[in-house]
Amino acid sequence: MSFIITPEVANRELSRRKGARAMLKTFASNIDIPGVPLRADDPLCEVFKPVETPLAAHHVLICDAVQRAMANRNGRLMIFTCPGAAKSSYVSVTAPAWFMGQPRDGQVGIFSYSDDIAIHHSRRARAICRDPRYANYFHGATLSNDKSAADKWQLTNGSEMLAGGIRTGITGFRLAGAIIDDPVKNREEADSEGTQSKNFDEYNDTITTRLVPGGFIIIVQTLWSQLDLSMRLLPEDWHGESGRIKCQDGQTWEVICLPAKYEADMPPDPLGRKPGEYLWPEWFTAGHFDKWEFNPRARRTWSALYQQRPTPKEGLQFTRSMFKRFDLSSPPSDDGDDNHLPATLNRYGASDYATLDDAKADFTEHGCAGMDWKGDLWFVDWWYGQKETDKSIEAFINVIWRNKPLRWANEGGTIDHAIRPAINRAMREKQKFVLIESFPSIQDKSAKLMSFHARASAGTVHVPNTPWGDRLIDQLCAFPAVKHDDACDVAGLIGRLLDVMAEGALPRKAPRDTVTPFTEAWFTAGDEKPRGPKFTSGG
Repeated sequence: MSFIITPEVANRELSRRKGARAMLKTFASNIDIPGVPLRADDPLCEVFKPVETPLAAHHVLICDAVQRAMANRNGRLMIFTCPGAAKSSYVSVTAPAWFMGQPRDGQVGIFSYSDDIAIHHSRRARAICRDPRYANYFHGATLSNDKSAADKWQLTNGSEMLAGGIRTGITGFRLAGAIIDDPVKNREEADSEGTQSKNFDEYNDTITTRLVPGGFIIIVQTLWSQLDLSMRLLPEDWHGESGRIKCQDGQTWEVICLPAKYEADMPPDPLGRKPGEYLWPEWFTAGHFDKWEFNPRARRTWSALYQQRPTPKEGLQFTRSMFKRFDLSSPPSDDGDDNHLPATLNRYGASDYATLDDAKADFTEHGCAGMDWKGDLWFVDWWYGQKETDKSIEAFINVIWRNKPLRWANEGGTIDHAIRPAINRAMREKQKFVLIESFPSIQDKSAKLMSFHARASAGTVHVPNTPWGDRLIDQLCAFPAVKHDDACDVAGLIGRLLDVMAEGALPRKAPRDTVTPFTEAWFTAGDEKPRGPKFTSGG
């Protein structure tokens, strides 16, 4: 049986092929996107069940943004959305296959938290390129027999795919573009400053340096923590905005942030959703998110993985309701009012000195707090900055001069040993002294703040309504998933210092009116009035 191809049919097919070649979203609509392997128990299975869901509104949005990043010189794109939204199917599977079919000779890299995940995406992309329709779209380009391994394969047009873990190392390769898909494996990695720093270093030192001039970078993930690769790139004051954003690396990135549920206090939604509307309702049917949204034990999971807020609004280990706020500018008073700083306080403080490491960019912090007679803690002074050591020590001298603390705490270790002579010299020169206690370094973040956390949980910590007070609470509420925890370290040191030696200060009593003994006033004073020192005879 023969088929007659009419000019109309030929024109429609030609138009379809041109559209698929020109537009990523059209290409995605005209191929079978590989889903799960046909044999799920075989990790090497090369046959996949096709993804059956059509392109949703957020997929179209993502495809258009990915195409812009791939087409523009130095294209930069971050995509944040929840698990199950099919972001990888379009960004890490369909998009690289489409890009490699274009008339160019270059390598694309896919990187994830492990080799297995990256290679799985690569295997699915390779399945697209094996489809006979692929050659029709891209002028006969197909999989090369010379290089066809799952982690490193090539097309007949010269394009190549490289896949591996983000810390695998790609020395010797030049990339036309890099796709980083889920650089964080789990909560343990998300909260590990060491692991997250290694990811960031590998991104800076390996991935970005292997790009050809003008190469693109796309990062797609759920936001686990403020320590994440994306959060280290985004501005310090980023709070979920989408659009073109100037980031800390000096590059302008396009950002698409798609929470599972749009809320009224969020920045404008890229999809134009109204408050209360969920993502992809055609797939995520009613009640799908309930197990995370309304589960108190999944508060952090809902906020981070689904709402793209690494820290829940109310906090993690610390919550905003733990802290009492007061007006530092009001006159001090010993009347016991929680809204006013007590006039009588025993003051203590702590410092956390940072190394001037450009990659880490920590802050040096000096904090001072006073304890009242009830044992409540009142923060009264704070300084922080990314300054040279001499400037940081000068700031420390100024803080102790203003507050005259009884004791001060530093974290012992290499930095303390290195700068303690300079601190002692500065105190002698300025004639401003405080006894400094060195506390052993503790690697467990939560253990460092255990004592301070107990005080905050008891509702005995007062923080002023000042910018530095807001910053302190923000950092504590984001702990341990916080980008900078230097203020947390100072609070933890103050808590440890108070445990070993602190007592509160009794309120000052008003001076009593006294009269001179043996005067007329002394003899006529009633019993209820003070008479001054008691007279005793010498015998």
